[in-house]
Amino acid sequence: MKWVDISDEKILSRTFYLGILGIICAVIPLMALYYDPGISSRINLLTGVGIGAQLLSLSMAVLLVRRRKVAKEHNEKAKRMILVLAVSLLFFFLV
Repeated sequence: MKWVDISDEKILSRTFYLGILGIICAVIPLMALYYDPGISSRINLLTGVGIGAQLLSLSMAVLLVRRRKVAKEHNEKAKRMILVLAVSLLFFFLV
């Protein structure tokens, strides 16, 4: 199955869940560093996984925006997701 054949609703839901998963995976090492600084070297892998999931989710949202025949409400939701994911990526890159 190609990405072009998947419905807009399914792409939006996958984008949302993958973005939330990425944000949670990137926040866990920050919380671990705050509570126990010695554990940070073993858990930093989750930061990379979280950023990767956010980038994948961002690319899926951009794919949806660039489609031609998309309902206006789906297009607006995808644009909001792009904004939220871009801000979260900027935060995690700067931290």
